[in-house]
Amino acid sequence: MSIADEPSSRVLQMRAKAQELEQAAERATDPQDQQRLREKARRLKEQSEQERGMTREDIDPV
Repeated sequence: MSIADEPSSRVLQMRAKAQELEQAAERATDPQDQQRLREKARRLKEQSEQERGMTREDIDPV
């Protein structure tokens, strides 16, 4: 893996973790746990989108 691949790899890991959290929220029986897990997944998705955008800017500064 090259240095250029590291940000995209991190984004993929973050998305996978967000998906896991969403699935855990679906399985959770406690509404508070469901909400907490969904919120955590949402924040992780937002963070991955921001990192993906920064990666694109680093590669293609238009």
